[in-house]
Amino acid sequence: MSLPSINPTKTEAWKMLEKHFEEMKELQMQDVFSEDLNRAERFKIEWQSFYVDYSKNRITEKTISLLSKLAKEVKLKEAITQQFSGEKINETENRAVLHTALRDFDNMKPEVESTLQKMKLFSEKIISGSHKGFTGKAITDVVNIGIGGSHLGPEMVTEALQFYKNHLKIQFIANIDGDDVAEKLKKLNPETTLFIIVSKSFTTQETIANACFVKNWFFKNATEEDIQKHFVAVSANEHGANEFGVSKNNIFPMQNWVGGRFSLWSSVGLSICCAVGFKNFEELLKGAFEMDNHFKNEDFEKNMPVVLALLSIWYNNFFKAESEAVVAYSQYLNKLVPYLQQAVMESNGKSIDRNGKKINYQTGTIVWGNVGSNSQHAYFQLLHQGTKLIPTDFIGFSESLHGNIKNHNILMANFFAQTEALWEGTHNKKIENSFKNFEGNKPSNSILIKKLNPQTLGSLIALYEHKLFVQGIIWNIFSYDQWGVELGKTVAKENLNAIENDDISNLKNDSTKKLIKQFSFFQK
Repeated sequence: MSLPSINPTKTEAWKMLEKHFEEMKELQMQDVFSEDLNRAERFKIEWQSFYVDYSKNRITEKTISLLSKLAKEVKLKEAITQQFSGEKINETENRAVLHTALRDFDNMKPEVESTLQKMKLFSEKIISGSHKGFTGKAITDVVNIGIGGSHLGPEMVTEALQFYKNHLKIQFIANIDGDDVAEKLKKLNPETTLFIIVSKSFTTQETIANACFVKNWFFKNATEEDIQKHFVAVSANEHGANEFGVSKNNIFPMQNWVGGRFSLWSSVGLSICCAVGFKNFEELLKGAFEMDNHFKNEDFEKNMPVVLALLSIWYNNFFKAESEAVVAYSQYLNKLVPYLQQAVMESNGKSIDRNGKKINYQTGTIVWGNVGSNSQHAYFQLLHQGTKLIPTDFIGFSESLHGNIKNHNILMANFFAQTEALWEGTHNKKIENSFKNFEGNKPSNSILIKKLNPQTLGSLIALYEHKLFVQGIIWNIFSYDQWGVELGKTVAKENLNAIENDDISNLKNDSTKKLIKQFSFFQK
């Protein structure tokens, strides 16, 4: 069964939204809270330990009603059912999209259950020290070698859950930059380091090149036999991993229906298990599973991923806001935005619809941001007084993990202040100096969570996964392929061949020819 393929701009709801936008586009809404004392109560969603306040948006109840009508007209509910039931909704690659099945505790697939058990047993051996290296010493460092989804997810989660970490040091090698790899290896002891090579295909150029470089470094101190104690692989290509030298017992399988950028829930999360223990990894999965159920079962107007996606559509397609910021008021989440950038922009950066036709409306919001309160001393000037409309998600936690209440109160006072200042500006205040005028009317969502722990982190990540899914359905695009990534790889192979053979004659682009010629000259 194919996904619904409905051009959103042809729906009745879209046409009504266009008319509604004409009423809303110049409306100054800073006074809405004094005019409507129940606004903050109406535009909020409470779910478990999450509280989402979306009252500081340029919307009315009519806006939400029309956006929900749009979701229904493009058959979002049917699309959600198709994804969770395992239909091959990644149609251009003929694959199901079932990363949610990796955390489905009500109906877990046998292959998922057996992989989780293998991850549990292995990570426990590494953490306890019962797994010894080639000189009989316990493992002290775990290095994840992968790129894209094989790196961004695990790194983001291990960084976010630092508070729950054990004694193991976790590092990530992703960039093909040889200098970076060399710097990482300088700090490692081959006798006590475990390398996890993560590549679904086991052919990813950057990952395999880095893995080979690391293996050669390892062999300066060890033998072929010793590789079994220090190298494991996460891959769907068992043969490729085996040829590299990894034994079958040390290969953790990946399913074809798991996309790379949504794979941290799979065996790709092995480094997370080693960092925080399997119990915490399981809690991460459970948090995501709970958000899955909320997304599947809740009505659209009280559904967190759906509401956030609809608001994003409202600004992107009607206000023509091209980007949206995400600001987490927790240093632990400093890797969240790079993770979301891949998840969102690789998924929804598409210009061909599900009917194979060129799109004439905007898709794929640009996601950017950093952590608060650092961001306030950097790009918030643009948010407050710039000429661009940039809707912003603010993410904060009620509890400090280390109990530094004074600092945490200052941090969160800034969280609340920034959303208020963006919205109200200096509206209705007498400002004699125009340079100190703040227009206000700048939209934001506040996502307040009780505490950062594995479970709430899992729910937060799943929230954004489902948000981008909803956006893709409404935009009538395939969110789960990434053909745009492939073209650059193909061209890079041609250029590498020219560099290695010192022959640019077969290259077509004159600029590239001259650049490679100069590159080779500088190398000599």
